[in-house]
Amino acid sequence: MKRILFLSLALLFGCTITAAVWYYTRLKPRSQSVHSITAVSNRQLMTRLHGYANPLLSYAKQHKYNTSTCFLVDMSIESGKNRFFVYDLKKNAVVDAGLVAHGRCNNNWLTGRKYGNDVGCGCTSLGKYKIGNPYTGRFGRAYKLHGLDTTNSNAFKRFVVLHSYTAVPNAEVDPLPICQSDGCPMVSAAFLQKLGKLIDQSPKPILLYIFDKTSEL
Repeated sequence: MKRILFLSLALLFGCTITAAVWYYTRLKPRSQSVHSITAVSNRQLMTRLHGYANPLLSYAKQHKYNTSTCFLVDMSIESGKNRFFVYDLKKNAVVDAGLVAHGRCNNNWLTGRKYGNDVGCGCTSLGKYKIGNPYTGRFGRAYKLHGLDTTNSNAFKRFVVLHSYTAVPNAEVDPLPICQSDGCPMVSAAFLQKLGKLIDQSPKPILLYIFDKTSEL
């Protein structure tokens, strides 16, 4: 009787080990696949950012803006993910990133993306911006933005500024979205503090470039 019980336990143990090995061999390739997809995605993002940063550096040199640092905002990325990037133009590398809201175009909630430059449109404007002087306004410390392209030429008239907002989280919340603005690039207070140090210490104005690769296809 004891021998039968021992054999049964041994058989059960063997089946458990076999099942565990099978599960591990099935799981391992899947983990590598997820890692590979993430790596490819990151490479694609870096390639895209470099593609925008490179001509921005030439523009900065030509017009005497900061040639060491720029800010890149990729509006093709969902709002719950980091899409505001602090980019080192000398090292061609992202040194910091955070969340940023986009304009709701005067809707209660804007589905997808829509862009505009008309005064009162409430939309995000694509293009290059010069980050101007700081001031204290409705949302605390903020930085004036000067549109440098035809797509954002009314930014100053529209009072589109870089400012923080309490409803913008400090960390990614994807797949959930974050709040929307009336056209301003709104960030968290903690992230604005980081950006503010770079802006205030820069001997020349820093460029901000807001783009959406999907709108340029």
